[in-house]
Amino acid sequence: MNDMTIDTGLAIRMRGVTKIFGDNPQGALALLEQGRSKAEVQAETNHVVGLDNVSLDIARGQIFVVMGLSGSGKSTLIRHVNRLIEPTAGEIVVEGNDVLQMSLPDLRTYRRNTVAMVFQKFGLLPHRSVIDNVAYGLETRGVGKAERLEKAAQWIETVGLAGYENSRPRQLSGGQQQRVGLARALALDTDIILMDEAFSALDPLIRSGMQDQLVELQKSLGKTILFITHDFDEALKIADRIAVLKDGAVQQEGRPEDIVLKPANAHIEEFVREVNKARAIHVRTIMERGTFEDCQFTVPADARCEDVLPYFAEHQWVGVTNGEGRQIGRVTAKRVIQALARYTPGVGEG
Repeated sequence: MNDMTIDTGLAIRMRGVTKIFGDNPQGALALLEQGRSKAEVQAETNHVVGLDNVSLDIARGQIFVVMGLSGSGKSTLIRHVNRLIEPTAGEIVVEGNDVLQMSLPDLRTYRRNTVAMVFQKFGLLPHRSVIDNVAYGLETRGVGKAERLEKAAQWIETVGLAGYENSRPRQLSGGQQQRVGLARALALDTDIILMDEAFSALDPLIRSGMQDQLVELQKSLGKTILFITHDFDEALKIADRIAVLKDGAVQQEGRPEDIVLKPANAHIEEFVREVNKARAIHVRTIMERGTFEDCQFTVPADARCEDVLPYFAEHQWVGVTNGEGRQIGRVTAKRVIQALARYTPGVGEG
C-alpha cells in the first residue's frame, strides 16, 4: 500500500466532509463548528454552507441514493467523490484510496479508471455519432479504435439502442440521449458510477423505464452506483440505501423501508407523508418464515409489496426465495394489507 491507500472494505467512505463557498471558508467553518446554523453562518459571513459534516459509508455493489430538495447539497456531495469540488474539511476515501491526497496525474487516472459519471443534461458531443459518443471515454484511455467501437456497440445494444449507432444526438429523444450517456459510463467498466439527477429531465414514463433498466442492469453488473435525486419515489424504486440531506447535513441514512417507516425527524416525516408505502416495504420484512408445499409462484426476498400485490388476484399466497432461489418463506395478501395499514394513517382504522 502507498501512503494514499486506506483499507476500509468500502467503495466510498466520507468522514466529516464540509464545504463552504466564499473567500474565507475557514473562518466560516469555525462558526459552524461552534454550532451556528447554515442560515446564521451565511448571515454573518456571506458564506454558503454546501455540505455540513457529512459522513457516509457506501458498500460495494450498492445503489446508494442521496436525496433532498433543491439546495440541500446533494449535487455538491457527488462532485466531491471525483474531486470536481475540493472540500473545506473532511476525508474522502474511494476504493481504499485517499482522493484528497491524489496528485493531478493520479486524479486523472482515477477519473478515467475508477469512477464514471452520468449527468442530468446528458453531456453528449453533438458532432459525434452515438457510437463515437459511447466510445469517447475509451478513446481518452488510449484504447484502439476497433476494440473501443466493439465495446461501444455491445453497450449500445444493452441499453436498447441497437440501430442508432450512426445517429447524431440531435436525432434522438431525451430518453434515448440519456441511454447514450448511460452506455458511455458503462463502457468504461469502472467500479463506481456517479449519477447526478440522471433521469430528472425525462418524461415520467421514459423516466420509469430508465429506472427499471438501471435496476435490471445492476443485477448483472453489481456496480457501486451513487445516485442523486430529489424524487422520493425514484429513490424508493432503485435504492439499496438512502441518505436524506437538508441544508448540507445528513438527516437520516438507512434502508428505504427504514426511512419511510421510521422517519428520524419532522423534515423526513413531511417527505414521506404522501409516499407509496407499498413501494417501500420489502416482503422479507413481513414474510412468514419457512418452506411451504404447493408453492405455485415465488418472488425474491427483496421484492417490494407493490410488486407482489397483483399476484394475489390468482394466488392466496406467494413464496419468497433467497438469492440462491431457495424458498425461505411466504407472504399473503393479509400480511401485505396489515403492513400497509400499520404505516399509513387512516388505513385499517374504524
